[in-house]
Formats: sequence, C-alpha cells, structure tokens
Amino acid sequence: MASGTKSKGANKSKGKGGAAKNARSRNSIARATKPKPWGMIIGVIVIVLLAGGVFTYAFTKINEKEQWIASADNQDPSVKIAGIKKVEYKGAQHVTAQQRVAYDKSPPFGGPHDQAWANCAGTVYDKAVRTENMVHSLEHGAVWIAYNPDKIKGAALTTLKTKVEGQPYLMLSPYPGLDKPISLQSWGHQLKVDKVDDARIQHFITSLRENQYQTPEPGGRCDSDGTGFDPTNPPPFVAEKPGKGAVTMDGKGAIEAPSETGQPPASGTVPPTGGSTPPAATGSAPPSQ
Repeated sequence: MASGTKSKGANKSKGKGGAAKNARSRNSIARATKPKPWGMIIGVIVIVLLAGGVFTYAFTKINEKEQWIASADNQDPSVKIAGIKKVEYKGAQHVTAQQRVAYDKSPPFGGPHDQAWANCAGTVYDKAVRTENMVHSLEHGAVWIAYNPDKIKGAALTTLKTKVEGQPYLMLSPYPGLDKPISLQSWGHQLKVDKVDDARIQHFITSLRENQYQTPEPGGRCDSDGTGFDPTNPPPFVAEKPGKGAVTMDGKGAIEAPSETGQPPASGTVPPTGGSTPPAATGSAPPSQ
C-alpha cells in the first residue's frame, strides 16, 4: 500500500513538473514566434528622419538668409548675386534743380545728383521721377526699384508695390524705356531682372539696403521734409539726352558739399565730401542716358 501510494504521489509530482515545463516551452515558442511591431518601428524611423529633415531645412534657410546680410566680415554680400553690376562712384557731388547730369548708366546708380533727395521711406511713385533726385537717395543707403511701365502691370506691379510700400530706405518708380522689365539700384550697384518673383530681388535688397559699408552717407535721411522735394508732386523724369552743358560723371560743374549725416563714413565706403541743406527742387532735369 505504501509503495502504491508513493508511486501515485511521484506520478502526480511528475505530472505537475511536466505541465510546468510544457507551459514554459509554449511561452518560449510564443515569444519566439510573436511578430515584431514593424509598423511602430518604421513609424519611429520616419518621424526621426522627418525631424532631421526639418532641422536641416531650417538650418539651411537660416544660413541662406544670413549670407545676404552685410557685416564687417561680409561687407558686400551682393557680389554673390548673379548678374550684379558694381561701379565705384564718388559721393557728395551736388547739382541744382536746373542742372542735368550726363549719367553713364540707365537707370543711374551713382555720381553727381540733386541737392534734394527723393523721399525713400517706402515710397511708391506712380509717375517717373527726375533721376538726379533718386540718385541722391541711393547715397543715403536706399534701394531704388525701377520698372518698365510697358512690361510690368497688374499683379506684377502689385507684387513690387507690396515689397516697397512702407519699408524704410526703399522706393519704387516707373522708368520709361527701361531695357529690362525691372532694374534695382543702390549706390554703386545695379541688378536687372525679368520677373517679379526672381529671388535675386530680395537678395539685392537684403545685401544693400542701409549697407553702411557700401554707402557714402550711411544713416542719411529718407524723409524729404524741408528739402523742397514733394513726394506727391515730384520733379518729373525727362527722357531727352542732356546737352553739352550737363554735369559730367567726373563732377565737372557739380558742387562739392559737406556731409549730410554729421557722421564719418563707415569703413569701406567712398568718403563723402559734401552736403549742405538742400534747396527746393523745383523744375525738372532729365534722367540717365
């Protein structure tokens, strides 16, 4: 009897151990055969890649924008703009409202200019303005966007106006006979483009507007209060070429003027030699050649 009882107990114990072993085996098999959460893994990888892409894109955009900002180590970012023209001009050579200048470029972007500067406080001119006044504003650090009124109209013109309106040291005006649809001028710099959505337009503005390293009179005024220049009725553009009595680009016939800013020129600029209180800009004197 004892022997039989022992045998039954042993069998029972053995049965329990076998069941536990089988359970562990089944669990091991289940763990081994359970599929990995590939969907979740792929999702995490995609998120990481997207985050990296967004960061890279943002970093690239920041660097791209900063490359057009002037600094002591990058005094003329515009030299990287395809198609940019750069010419050295002497500043602070003034002419009267009755004088004309035989400009060497069209539109002009430097050289002798009227004693009264055109208003450049984000001013949009609906009519073409005497170039001698517009050039003076460039000397103060403004960017002048000129456009051919026969080619830039409607939505394209609205786009240009939106870029300029209310923005300091910017001005926009039609320029009859312009050889390209759009021409941008700052002192000593010019860029001509065909379309209003050309990215180089903004690169030019960012590089050269109020660029103290490229402007003869950085910090010069853009409002025209007290100068005699009326932005609501400015001296008109004159298309005819100037005669023999015109002031030449070397300044012959111009008036040397003291600085209008009361500040010494920034390093790297053409030293200004002049600028007195400007007289009223009455009458018209024609623009560039």
